[in-house]
Amino acid sequence: MVLDFFPSPPPLTPPHSEEDWLDWLRLLRSRRVGVSTFFRLMTEAGNARDALQKLPEIAKAAGVGDYAACPVEVARDELRRGRLAGARLIAYGTDDYPAQLSDISDPPPLLWALGDLSLLKRPTVAMVGARNASSLGLRMARSLASGLGRAGVVTVSGLARGIDTACHETTLETGTIAVMAGGIDVVYPSENAVLAREIEERGLIVSEQPVGLRPQARHFPRRNRIISGLARGVVVVEAASKSGSLITARDSLDQGRDVLAVPGHPFDARAAGCNMLLRDGATLVRGPKDVIEALGLAEPEQAAPAPVQQAAPQDAGSASPERTLRETNALHQQILDRLGPSPTSEDQLIRDLKQPVQRVTAEIVTLELEGKVVRQPGGKLSLI
Repeated sequence: MVLDFFPSPPPLTPPHSEEDWLDWLRLLRSRRVGVSTFFRLMTEAGNARDALQKLPEIAKAAGVGDYAACPVEVARDELRRGRLAGARLIAYGTDDYPAQLSDISDPPPLLWALGDLSLLKRPTVAMVGARNASSLGLRMARSLASGLGRAGVVTVSGLARGIDTACHETTLETGTIAVMAGGIDVVYPSENAVLAREIEERGLIVSEQPVGLRPQARHFPRRNRIISGLARGVVVVEAASKSGSLITARDSLDQGRDVLAVPGHPFDARAAGCNMLLRDGATLVRGPKDVIEALGLAEPEQAAPAPVQQAAPQDAGSASPERTLRETNALHQQILDRLGPSPTSEDQLIRDLKQPVQRVTAEIVTLELEGKVVRQPGGKLSLI
């Protein structure tokens, strides 16, 4: 069942009673009903209950037999599980629904939200980038996020590894929103479970997917349109020439948002997407001030740089724990993943890895001897 796509969603009467919420949820969760079909049906029928009654007839006309709408028990169970998780359901057209998101052509009719809803009322900037981010990329992401946070801007990202994680971690105190590709209660990747809990307590998590849904590849592009839709602009820190970050950038352009990108070394594949965006007219970003000026936001306060945390010295009387070959290979790969053609400070690399100084420096020497890493003037490191 394919119906016409609306250039902009029509005004709807939001749900008020429990029955209204169930009808909206049943209609949206019914088979072959997507966002554009939902709004089309609501416009034609006037309300979700009448739209549900017309669904079998419309499906039959489209050649779909034995069609049945989402059972009320399924919708009721989702409401119950969402509320048990502490989440709230927000409907398009209500006061809590983010105004920025309602302006896009295909806004989610319903959003599950977990955390501080007031963040949806503040200025927002999205930040996306590579999952296998380099050390320089992570450093840049943290610098941008910190500056935006000081300016009172809420960051939006997708809770993925790499750039997303650095963005969320840096802005926990100043405001961050994580958009989930799966259900509001399903953290992906699982390694970010602790971070997700911290965002729930101090920031906001949102998802348009059913509670309990485990994300699949097809869900991430849909998630990306919400990331860009919630924000005034999208900053791409690192991205390969074919990556989900570029999908978010395209969504941003389609939604009339600004696209900004951090330039990278031409030989680093992780910078290819950003360099392509800059070639095609994206705003070049060198620091938080560029983002703030481009989007017309307030100037950030000057803040002293954070002190460098020194690793605790190892007890001279204790031997370092014996490491397996697998652990050593894993550390080698982490070091190589965070390096690129552009020189990176060894101190910064050690801080990013969050490993004992002695262990990292020993393995850097090993990689130098193997010809995989080269030491540049000033104690900086880069790939061969």
